[in-house]
Amino acid sequence: MTTTSGSPSRSGPDEPPADGPRRHEPLAVDPADSPGTDTPSAHDASGLCDQAQDLASNGHLSQAAKLYQRAVAANPPPAVQARALLGLAVVEDQRGDLPAARDAARRALATGDARHAPRAAYHLALSLEQEGAWEEAARVWRRLLDLGGPAYTAVAHYGLARDAEARGETDRAETHWEAALDLPADPGALSPLHADTVVEAARDLAGRLLERGRPEAAGAAVERGLAVADVPELRLLRAAAHLEHAIADLGAVVDREPDTDGAARPEPATSGAAVELLAGLLALRGEPDAAERVWRSGLADRAPETAAEVRRRARRGFASAPEEDANGAAEPPWWEPYLEEAAVTSSTPVLAGELFAVVTRMHALLAVPLVEGEARPSALRAVMEQALRTPGGTVWGAGVHADFRRRLHEAMGEDPLPEGWPEHGPLDGS
Repeated sequence: MTTTSGSPSRSGPDEPPADGPRRHEPLAVDPADSPGTDTPSAHDASGLCDQAQDLASNGHLSQAAKLYQRAVAANPPPAVQARALLGLAVVEDQRGDLPAARDAARRALATGDARHAPRAAYHLALSLEQEGAWEEAARVWRRLLDLGGPAYTAVAHYGLARDAEARGETDRAETHWEAALDLPADPGALSPLHADTVVEAARDLAGRLLERGRPEAAGAAVERGLAVADVPELRLLRAAAHLEHAIADLGAVVDREPDTDGAARPEPATSGAAVELLAGLLALRGEPDAAERVWRSGLADRAPETAAEVRRRARRGFASAPEEDANGAAEPPWWEPYLEEAAVTSSTPVLAGELFAVVTRMHALLAVPLVEGEARPSALRAVMEQALRTPGGTVWGAGVHADFRRRLHEAMGEDPLPEGWPEHGPLDGS
């Protein structure tokens, strides 16, 4: 399974949503249309932030940045200053000026404002991670831990878990993973940000644990994420964890040997089913070579009954029935060994594609003279021989030619075909 590398940088709104609607929604105002040459007063800064937010939401990023800068220059109270700096950081990030965005976010964080400083830290740390500035990002995550609040605490632990993983400090990382996935006693107290963090952290951690061969721990992480939201990716990871458990259980059955006290091996039906399921799951996991080894081991089992059961299951679904030879003995069709090999090596789609390609080529060769009304015997004979040679380049080509030679010999009582036909030379030997 693949893992995620953590949340992408998401700027979000320039300020957390208020508890209720604003009493006044200011209109979007272009700073060029307002008397903005004088430095605004601290009292005006909050209104400037309202106008800037409205402009930013309508895509006027440059004008919004100017208003936020004016609000900062007014030196308002810390809460308004933090709001203006955070808004400026988000707008500058959206404009693509990352140095300016990070500078504004650092200044917002330095205010220590309980409402806006955590959002600034979150924005800054993710931006630093994207740039690869892991050291500073880790410092910001640790600073965010000190700002309090369950949602941002979970976010900070998630960031520190990713940082520890990148450093190879798995024990420290697991401590932060556990804290990031810690849920409040009251599910209703979970904010959207907190819920998103738990889901993303559970998905990230479960993927890593599966890669490390720890399906039980991965399943536990998935369940904590699913307790918050029913996310398809988490259900897929849970299925992958169950898959690993199934592979382990089936492997124990397939590899089982008689105990020292003489306990019997599983019944042939049990062993055959285990081989079929284990090989199928290994192929599903993307390990066709391992699946082939399981099949071949079962087919070569020293217990004849078990080997026969495995072969029956390998050939299950073959659309063919035994044919009688000249002596009345039932024999499987000539192509069954090739189908069995394809089933054992997980190459059935390849075989099917090869068959369709040969049929298409033969059809095209034979159809052209028919459409063109070709009547010359020599030309028709040349085309038919070319069509008959078409399977020659395949693994099973010799089998179809040998089957035709056998049938012709049985029908005529002799073998009129020259050695190596049809690959080598025409039927008349010329």
